[in-house]
Amino acid sequence: MADTLLSRPIVPVANPEDAKLTYERLRPRLPADSVPLFVNVIQKSGGGIDKAPLGRMRELGEEIFEHVGSLATEDGLTVETKQLYGTDVAEAIIEAGDEYDASAIVFTSRGGNKWIDLLSGGIRSTLVAEANIPVVVLPTDVDTDPN
Repeated sequence: MADTLLSRPIVPVANPEDAKLTYERLRPRLPADSVPLFVNVIQKSGGGIDKAPLGRMRELGEEIFEHVGSLATEDGLTVETKQLYGTDVAEAIIEAGDEYDASAIVFTSRGGNKWIDLLSGGIRSTLVAEANIPVVVLPTDVDTDPN
């Protein structure tokens, strides 16, 4: 089942550190022919003031993708990357997963207050509740060998 589940995952990452951690946790679990799509979402305010300048957010996305690409090259793994834009981060990830025909949405939990996230409908909760494909949350602080 893991081979099918992780054959074509979409992998949202927020910053270079998150990308590195997520890649390290995901890599040993990927089938040999898997092609993960790493995405970064630039959240737009929908008419208000954005959290950060668009140019800086694009640079951060490129930095993330260069980092993931470098790790994948070292491992002989093919990855795809895509910068996403949207007012709703979870919705942007779900839509990209549909377009990519992803087998699962895979991420490493970034911490935070899980109760507040659950009550406020945070990104993590929205992905779990609304995605039409499996959502896999990778462990953050355990040995990366899944066997």
